Amino acid sequence: MKPRSLALALTLTLAACGQPGDTRAQDGVFADNRVVPGDALAMKSSFAPVVRTAAPAVVNVSARGVQQVQDPFWSMFGQGPRAQQVGSVGSGVIVRADGVVVTNYHVINGMQQIRVVLNDRREFDARVVLADERSDIAVLQLEGVNERLPTLNIDDREEQQIGDLVLAIGNPFGVGQTVTNGIISALNRTETGISDSGSFIQTDAAINPGNSGGALVDMDGDLIGINTAIFSRSGSSSGVGFAVPASMVKRVVDSAVGGATAVVRPWLGVKGEGVSADVARSLGLERPQGLVVTEVWPGGPGARAGLREGDVITAIDGAEINDQGGLNFRVGTREPNETVAVTVRRDGRTETLNARVQPLPGDADVDRATVVRSGVLSGAQVLVLNPALADSLGGDPFASGVIVGRVQRGSYANRVGLQGGDIILTVNGRAVTSVQQLADVGRGSELTINRRGQRISGVIR
Repeated sequence: MKPRSLALALTLTLAACGQPGDTRAQDGVFADNRVVPGDALAMKSSFAPVVRTAAPAVVNVSARGVQQVQDPFWSMFGQGPRAQQVGSVGSGVIVRADGVVVTNYHVINGMQQIRVVLNDRREFDARVVLADERSDIAVLQLEGVNERLPTLNIDDREEQQIGDLVLAIGNPFGVGQTVTNGIISALNRTETGISDSGSFIQTDAAINPGNSGGALVDMDGDLIGINTAIFSRSGSSSGVGFAVPASMVKRVVDSAVGGATAVVRPWLGVKGEGVSADVARSLGLERPQGLVVTEVWPGGPGARAGLREGDVITAIDGAEINDQGGLNFRVGTREPNETVAVTVRRDGRTETLNARVQPLPGDADVDRATVVRSGVLSGAQVLVLNPALADSLGGDPFASGVIVGRVQRGSYANRVGLQGGDIILTVNGRAVTSVQQLADVGRGSELTINRRGQRISGVIR
């Protein structure tokens, strides 16, 4: 474990004082060397040394672009979408001295002009090197950098604990750089609705609009996360903020610097469900923890490692797993062909299996879609699902069938009611496994589709 700074030793765990269950050694020092304040002087300690280290590397990101926007007024007169100037303001972090900046994907998505303002008020144009929607991370390159810029070290060792002090540095509301402090209130948050493959650091440090893409730093001044979202009914901070962990940030940055245009996420080739209290009792587990494997992809990394249905995956490389999102995140931070240690409960025993994770099989190129030319489904752009394609579209890699890409306006498929993203499962009770099966679909045929997780069946009229 890396040494803790003096600021941390003097100010940490005020909220922990007097809590039941504290395990202290002598003189207020915890077993893991964390220290509580011992006097009034310690309580007046300042975050200034940490801010001096970290703040120069946190920047303002402003972006502008032209997007097609449908105006409800003009749509009444049959007018289509109209071009409209749009803008976005957020924050970012310099992670390489040559001007590589990390920010949120949603800050720059759809924008054509990006301007970055440093803490010392210097300004640079920037271009997008890599934008990863699933992690909500984008990597920018500043143009015209002629000197070494201040940077933040990406600390991806995940040594943080709940209760550790953190600082959120960014540019909320466009008022200029601000610093807020709080603690880590949770780790490995997956059921946030932000991403199906995200595992977030939760903090009560105030995060407001404009903080997106800013730094979450520890008391050593290292970057441990990129602030990305808040839980709020008012739009302002309510003490529940989420940051993308540094392990995923580093994965995206390494991909960008290595010349990749997309992050290749490997998979384990298993699908499962979280362990409920009832399942935990039936399996003899002390508490509801782990992921019960319900499907194993034939010949996939998990199958080759010996995983099978009914196994309970409890950890990946020692990190606790409780749901599919957590598994996706842990595996997704690894490079393809890396070996991960999978801890499983099987027949009342704990075992560790070594699996070499690999890219999802199949072709994810949506440009290979086929347009149905005949029958009542003509005008639908369709592709046969495979794990790589389903994953790239944000779906279940285990899904089968034919997915609808786009539907031509005014086509038969459009009149039937097909929509982009629909998965055609069966025609007249027969599983659809090829595009050719859709060419002869006529009126009176029974169609079963999956639309955003809902199974719908009906007869085509």
